[in-house]
Amino acid sequence: MDATTAKYTGPTQILINNEWIDSVSGKTFPVINPSTGDVLVQISEGDKADVDKAVVAARKAFQTWRNIDPAERCKLINKLADLFERDIEIIAQMESLDNGKPVTSSKGDIAFCISTLRYYAGWADKLQGKTIPISGDFFTYTLLEPVGVVGQIIPWNFPLLMFTWKIAPALACGNVIVLKPAEQTPLTALMAGKLIVEAGFPAGVVNIVPGYGPTCGGAITHHMDIDKIAFTGSVEVGRIIQRASADSNLKNVTLELGGKSPLIIFEDADLNQAVDIAHIGLFLNQGECCCASSRLYVQESVYDEFVRVSVEKAKARVVGDPFDSKTEQGPQVDKESYDKILKYIDIGQKEGAKLLCGGKAWGDKGFFIEPTVFADVSDEMRIAQEEIFGPVMSIIKFKDMSEVIRRANNTTFGLAAGIVTKDLTKALTFAHNVRAGTVWVNTYDAFSPAAPFGGYKQSGIGRELGEYGLRQYTEVKTVTIALPKFTDAIEKI
Repeated sequence: MDATTAKYTGPTQILINNEWIDSVSGKTFPVINPSTGDVLVQISEGDKADVDKAVVAARKAFQTWRNIDPAERCKLINKLADLFERDIEIIAQMESLDNGKPVTSSKGDIAFCISTLRYYAGWADKLQGKTIPISGDFFTYTLLEPVGVVGQIIPWNFPLLMFTWKIAPALACGNVIVLKPAEQTPLTALMAGKLIVEAGFPAGVVNIVPGYGPTCGGAITHHMDIDKIAFTGSVEVGRIIQRASADSNLKNVTLELGGKSPLIIFEDADLNQAVDIAHIGLFLNQGECCCASSRLYVQESVYDEFVRVSVEKAKARVVGDPFDSKTEQGPQVDKESYDKILKYIDIGQKEGAKLLCGGKAWGDKGFFIEPTVFADVSDEMRIAQEEIFGPVMSIIKFKDMSEVIRRANNTTFGLAAGIVTKDLTKALTFAHNVRAGTVWVNTYDAFSPAAPFGGYKQSGIGRELGEYGLRQYTEVKTVTIALPKFTDAIEKI
């Protein structure tokens, strides 16, 4: 099987109340195979009417789900992880068919999905409040309660991984869900919906409504009976969601948005290790990664050699069929993304950056782009300021620590950053002064379900993963009880 012959045989309808149904309008939309540009399958197109039905189902289920024994929630989430493990091969194939990433990468994503589910399953019966001593004859304690009906809108670059990052903490805390997968990549979310039903989750706890952003996503963000929105995607759409919250019921909003993350290579770093880290930091997932190290700062004394080795590595990167085990880079997700990346490559050349390799489409079908490296990039160039979201490396020269910290922070984003150095003092100085939600030292893209992830500035609001991720899905309730005065209590005894 390869990406040109593989077929999708999973669900194609909307999941509401544990039932697969057609959209109210009867409309469908095409899902495109990024390896060929051909239509893979037609999927039911949800809109406001379908979202309304999903919210009704979710609200009804909330009363049961929030009060279910937490140990039962733990059991069900772990059961879902078991089913992901059982079906990892077919899920990985469908993820690669739909998104374009190599199957080997998809398997890695699903392994992370499984560990995320198990991590949050373990939290389901450990959500505790506090007892708080206050002045006077009172007993005060807090409860952590679920937010309620949660609308979740996930991106196309890590479809099933983002699905899991969203649903796992929400379910562990006792929330119910109305989820919209990206219209480019809805297939594995629907496959996961089938497994949710098989695992035995009560009807209405997880509802999946595929559709387009302005109609389906807009209905979720404006809905008066949805209590919270969790979104991963662009800054532009993040702003739209914030406005929708303000214009509706001031629903709680968590946003994980874009980035233009700096990776700093100091002259004392091991050159080959630094090149490897930078290569993965940028080219991972076809460059379609919000935390990609898309501003690569290299100290001037090692700049030329670093550029030379990086270009050799980029030229050797294997582009091709996502189903081939040798493939390191598949196609971009769709024509819009493909065109945008090629446009930025053209902009880079026109602004004076030096194109050293790549820069063109690859192959004669699909949305493949060659791994691309620019040198002699300056901070004011658009390829150094704007999120390209593709396999385009921009290498920038710097002199010293104070300069590079200032330049690294000179951005509207603040999602991630990295540094490669043998000097612990340099590493800590950078980590404590860069304005970013995650800092990697002598590594990049090192994730764990236990480690929180999120951004500063326009890279988002709130955190996903870890114990911090639970905070986004709970409300704190304070209970204060008047106590009898101690002397009165003694007299009664």
